[in-house]
Amino acid sequence: MVVHPSLAPIFKAYDVRGVVPDELDAQSAYAIGAAFAAFALAESGATRVLVAHDMRTTGEELSRALIAGASSTGALVGDMGLASTDMSYFASGKLDAPAAMLTASHNPARYNGVKMCLSGARPIGRDTGLAEILRLADEGVDGAPADGGVGSVASDPHVERLELLEEFAEHVRSFVDVSRLAPLRIVADTANGMGGLVAPRVFSALPFSVEMLFGELDGTFPNHPADPIQPANLVDLRERILATGADVGLAFDGDADRVFLVDERGEPVSGSTTTAIVAHAMLAKHPGATVLYNLICSHTVPEVVAEDGGVAIRTQVGHSFIKKIMADTGAVFGGEHSGHYYFRDNYRADSGIIAALVVLEVLSDAGVSLSQLRLPFERYADSGEINTEVARPTEVVEAIAQHYEGLGATIDRLDGLTAELGDWWFNLRSSNTEPLLRLNVEAPDAAALAGHVDEVRAAIRSFGDESA
Repeated sequence: MVVHPSLAPIFKAYDVRGVVPDELDAQSAYAIGAAFAAFALAESGATRVLVAHDMRTTGEELSRALIAGASSTGALVGDMGLASTDMSYFASGKLDAPAAMLTASHNPARYNGVKMCLSGARPIGRDTGLAEILRLADEGVDGAPADGGVGSVASDPHVERLELLEEFAEHVRSFVDVSRLAPLRIVADTANGMGGLVAPRVFSALPFSVEMLFGELDGTFPNHPADPIQPANLVDLRERILATGADVGLAFDGDADRVFLVDERGEPVSGSTTTAIVAHAMLAKHPGATVLYNLICSHTVPEVVAEDGGVAIRTQVGHSFIKKIMADTGAVFGGEHSGHYYFRDNYRADSGIIAALVVLEVLSDAGVSLSQLRLPFERYADSGEINTEVARPTEVVEAIAQHYEGLGATIDRLDGLTAELGDWWFNLRSSNTEPLLRLNVEAPDAAALAGHVDEVRAAIRSFGDESA
């Protein structure tokens, strides 16, 4: 018997992700499905799990294999078919059932993976079940059918097809007062990802004029990668906004749980700025509420929350941490610089299109352009994330901490290293999966920012073997 290699390399901090079929194939998807169902049902007491997949060319086969594995445990399976990740979270909350979403988010076409949650969209991460699912999957993978049992799914009485797109669209629209929306002109670049399915259904009942850019579902990503945090992937959207005179652009990632906005001048809006705008809107509807922001967000965010009478809580990077703190504190909203936005009334899950709609409501009420609306929420200059490859990331972070502590910086270790130095600050974190350091710097203006970025990068070079 051929022994299947351990699945450990594809189990990351928050999800499963690997190259198909070299690292993730139908056999391993079956084993993951069985392990997920066994763990999730034992944890939640539910009798059904939900499975969905994105538009990747391997999504259908891997989804059926995962469904077959889940069904093999005796679980009932709700097959959602094509869905965005935030739609799978909605289904998990609405139906109070664990859910597994086959997606590799913004990764290239050769990748696929699984994002999992417990009933009520409660997160599963390395310390909250993912390690146990890996153990169970490794134990079962050698006994899994080589073809993933995909042929058995169509006639399996344990499998029920679910259609939830319209319910999800109605749920998204419930976050705004539709009567207040202005007839804005929007260009939505969905990068051939799942936004092409979800966005038209959400916007169909609204007074917007929406042009879909690359709205056809195509897991080969023929136009550009589905990673909107990279400026190169916004070029087509920016050009289209300027060519058509649109009021706003929306750029979704592959599984459509993240969004980035672009104003009418073709200028991208950072995740921090969007977090501040949405926080302002949510506090207007929920006075005195708690708002979460991760530690690489601009200092503007807690300033805006305080000015609006809310309570700001700083968190680690990552959805597992944010969702737990939301549950503990009752926070109404949480935002990340990376374009993830979490809503209490969305089962504490993140949704790009809900965040986009909230901003569009603010824009409609304000009666000004997005380039004007954003100004009060942009008070500092930020570097964005700068990745540096080093041989010993942890050692370099420690050396940098000691160096800046000696210079009088206030040091915080919530997630990696945050150093506060008067009117500027930086955060330096090790990647969970690669020999990389991730640097974010914020300063009063662009000139000061450039100097401080050079300074910190020089320190990284002096303490580590920089190769990129």
